[in-house]
This record gives sequence, structure tokens and C-alpha cells, in this order.
Amino acid sequence: MKTSAVSVTIPSTISDVERDTGLAKETLRVWERRYDFPRPERDTFGERVYPSEQVIKLRLIKRLIDLGYRPGKVIGYSADELQALAQKSAASQKDETILPHPELQAYLELCKSHQMEAFRRKLTQAMLVMGLKNFVINLVGPLATLVGEAWACGQFAVFEEHLFAESVQIVLRSAVFSVPQVNHSSGAPRPRVLLTTLPQERHGLGLLMAEAIFAAEGAHCIPLGVQTPLPDIVEGARAMQADIVALSFSTTMNPRHVSDSLRELRARLPEQAEIWAGGSNSALRKRPPGYVTVCELGDLSLAVTEWRQRQRQALS
Repeated sequence: MKTSAVSVTIPSTISDVERDTGLAKETLRVWERRYDFPRPERDTFGERVYPSEQVIKLRLIKRLIDLGYRPGKVIGYSADELQALAQKSAASQKDETILPHPELQAYLELCKSHQMEAFRRKLTQAMLVMGLKNFVINLVGPLATLVGEAWACGQFAVFEEHLFAESVQIVLRSAVFSVPQVNHSSGAPRPRVLLTTLPQERHGLGLLMAEAIFAAEGAHCIPLGVQTPLPDIVEGARAMQADIVALSFSTTMNPRHVSDSLRELRARLPEQAEIWAGGSNSALRKRPPGYVTVCELGDLSLAVTEWRQRQRQALS
């Protein structure tokens, strides 16, 4: 079944485009002057609004920027040319030593044909076979990356990406709820981990994947959901005596906002509360601040082990 992105009839505001693409408002205005794209229309109040075809093209441009292209090189391409270039570039940058789950394509086909009950059953069966940590790292993670690339290239409609994310979250929430509470009478410290995203970050799947691994490692998880205002994160961390504040950042969030928010959060959190961050945002890849522990999903188990070792050393 061939699926193409469904056109959106309601134009997007500049704030909508910033949230959707991760391109800052200032960047959109600069491109408008420098490259004559995007070409927003004006609403009855004189504010910029962007037709859906321009938003789709901006998504593709952002995807190519994340892959290393300069805006001036690709902004003049058509949407079809951008999509072909994004697919070619993504394929060339894949690490061939890390093979996806052999049935990965079967999961995608179930999503694209909208067989969501069958998709959830297949996920649940895989989790029972693989175990929760391996399921998250070796199946859900690569699958989410593949779906994200398909969405960015226009092969998945927005609603289909939402169907995928919601179905995976249903399976993961059930799995996290079923994780047995480990008895730590042996003296192994049990970190209290508060998990959330900042107000500009709507995507919660990565956060839930991290929660699943934390739960499997015996951590006490305190999920706040997504889009929590920074003062409320600080208040929650203090009230719940969180040892770790875990945050997720996708590419759709402005990297400058990420850096500024992390700096402010560090200044306001109790000194003993650590900040751990994950996700594909470039702010975590280009000189991440030293006061933030940046973790891939596959690194979380070791990071928890090292946290426990530091706690033991502090108490000895």
C-alpha cells in the first residue's frame, strides 16, 4: 500500500512551523529574506501563515541540515528533489554494522496498512521473546528512527506517525507497569528518576523508552509526561527528591533553546540532582555542557551502574 502525506488545508502559524520542523522563527525570517523561501501568506491580522506544501518542504530541508547539508545548497530544490536527496543521504549514513531487527520491514508494513491491532500484538510478542531492554534498544529504537526518516521524507503521513507512536507507547506503558519491583535489600542504591520534556518538546516516545530501561534497571521512575514548564520540573524534582532529572530532546526543538534551558535548569535544581539527557537534538552532539550526562538508550544501563558506584563511594 503506497502512502503519501495528507495535505493540510489549514495554514500553519510561524509558531506551528517552529514546533513542527525545529526551525527557529528567526531562521525562517532570515531564509525568507535571503533565499525567498519560505513564502508565507498573511492572515487577517497580518501575521505570517504557511501553506502545507511549504511546511512539508521545510521538514525536508531540516532533515537534510541534520544530515550535514547547508541551507543555501538545498533550499532551491523542489520537494521531490529534497525527498530523493534525503533518502539517498540517510541510506549512505547508516551504520551497516548495526543491523535492524530482521522483521523490521514487517512492522512498517503493518503501520502503513493501518493494521494497528496486529502491530501491537506483534510488538508484544517480540517483547516477551526479547526481554524489555533488548526490545527497546534493538527493536523499538531502530523502528522509531526508520519511521522518523519516513515521516521526514513524506513517506509517512503525520497521522500515521502518530498512530505508530501511540501504539508503541501503549505496549511500553503496559510493560513498564508490569516490571516487578526489585528488592534492593542487598544495599544497591535505587535512583529516583524524574522523566519529562520541556514545553517546546512534544515528542514523548523517546522518554518512555528511557523509562522502560530505567524501570528494568530497578530505578524508581517518576514520569511527568511531556511539555512540563521548567519551574514545575524544578519543584517536582525537589518535592520528589529526585536523584536524576531525565530529559528527551528531538530534532524538532531549537538547539539554542535546549542549551539555554539546560543551563537554567542546572542553576535551579538542587546540587545533588543530576541532569541526564538523550535524543537526536544537535545541542547534545555539539559540545554538550559538562553538567549534563548525555546518554544513548544503549548506554543507560551502564550509566545507572556507574551512578550506583558513585553513591557507594560517597557513603564509604
